[in-house]
Amino acid sequence: MKQILLPLALLLLVTAFAQKNDAAKFAATMTAQDLKSKLTIIAGAQMEGRETATPGQKRAAAFIENFFKSIGLQPGTPNGYQLSYPVYQDSLTAVSFILSNNTLVLDKDFIITPTSFVTGSWKTNEIVFASYGISDSVTNNYSGLDVKDKWVLLLEGSPNDGDRPNFRAARAKIMLARTKGAKGIIIVSKDFPKTKPSSLKGSMYVTKQTGSVAPVPVINISISTASAILGKSAASVADLKNAVRGVYNADLSLAITTNTNNLESTDVIGVLPGTDKKDEYVLITGHYDHLGKRDSVIWYGADDDGSGTTGVLEMAQTFAKAKAKGDGPRRTMVFMTVSGEEEGLWGSDYYTSHPVFPLEKTTVDLNTDMVGRIDPGYKGDSLNYVYLIGEDKLSSDLMKISDSINTNVMHMELDRRFNDPKDPNRFYYRSDHYNFAKHGVPIIFYFNGVHKDYHQPTDTVDKINFDLMLKRVRLVFYTAWVMANRDNMLARDIALK
Repeated sequence: MKQILLPLALLLLVTAFAQKNDAAKFAATMTAQDLKSKLTIIAGAQMEGRETATPGQKRAAAFIENFFKSIGLQPGTPNGYQLSYPVYQDSLTAVSFILSNNTLVLDKDFIITPTSFVTGSWKTNEIVFASYGISDSVTNNYSGLDVKDKWVLLLEGSPNDGDRPNFRAARAKIMLARTKGAKGIIIVSKDFPKTKPSSLKGSMYVTKQTGSVAPVPVINISISTASAILGKSAASVADLKNAVRGVYNADLSLAITTNTNNLESTDVIGVLPGTDKKDEYVLITGHYDHLGKRDSVIWYGADDDGSGTTGVLEMAQTFAKAKAKGDGPRRTMVFMTVSGEEEGLWGSDYYTSHPVFPLEKTTVDLNTDMVGRIDPGYKGDSLNYVYLIGEDKLSSDLMKISDSINTNVMHMELDRRFNDPKDPNRFYYRSDHYNFAKHGVPIIFYFNGVHKDYHQPTDTVDKINFDLMLKRVRLVFYTAWVMANRDNMLARDIALK
């Protein structure tokens, strides 16, 4: 038996060594300067922050498409390189808000939050005051209150942060009020009257509103308006925290008229056909959208996720070079940059719901989202690390492959701290790989961690560490090379949780 297995083992070793050398030859063509040149365009001012369904996003999509064409990739859909999906946005055309016989003025007394631009009319003569609208292990502002089918009045912020708004907390309290059955939500806010007109455009969405779910309007009102409802004089939101929770008599009449605008966004897909396993696929993904532009301020999104998008382009170029030299991949490589990630993983959700290439024949999705910066809290070698997430969720093969590549080639610190299901950040669920994972496709999410410029206008190209970014992109490239050329697709031997 040993005499039979030894030659086979040697053959496998020689084959793996040869593939490693081939991959290394092409990985060496990647440079930090190449990455910088691409990212400078993707995260440049002309892209205006690449917000989904805006002209800036469309310019970025055109740049990526032209790049894929220039390196010889084939279109990823029957209609070209861009996979379109619908996006909707409501605009406010008319509003009337009367409270206790007083006609309130938009921007002076109230605003409608952009997430709740819905056509309808509402009337009530009772409003339930639930203080800050908090319900946790320490505080239950809903204790003794029934808000089902009623309008609820909430204070902005929390007892600890005073009038300072916390947008994540605000969304949580709105969702809680909806869960409890409120048919309308009023939030007491500072900063009235507004110094500039509020936007008449609502938030974008991808699922059309239907009559099966009753719309829940969310209104922000001034402190003086709230004081009139509660019968308590106040100069700040915090001044109202001791008002008695309960039902207050207040005649409310609200009418909203909106118009729905049909928009569109796209995923950009370039394909490098494989050889003997061309009907199996390796996906390399990154989202190219970001948060856009507010007035003259641009959220550049250089790290999030201009860095991952740049990595996808760099790897596509490198695989194309390999194929031109006769070292093309056995499996078909699909390079996809998606939009809508910042809005709720829209682009990847659309793709996995309408896959161009069969998901059951997709061996892996390697997703890069933020690979150009350093986590300021990192405790190891901050110039030689990457966070890996999701390797062990669906396939027992993946982590072994990552470790082997790293041991033999890259010698980086592979940090899996965020792979823990108990991770409070829930990063596993927060980027596009998750939409592949929930359909059973094995994934790896490559990530550098957050930093002070995360989701800020200051996430700019000058702060990117291109040498470290190059290491991370090469690690993904080596992994993709193995995925593209190994004999078998990855095992799917771990149950989806």
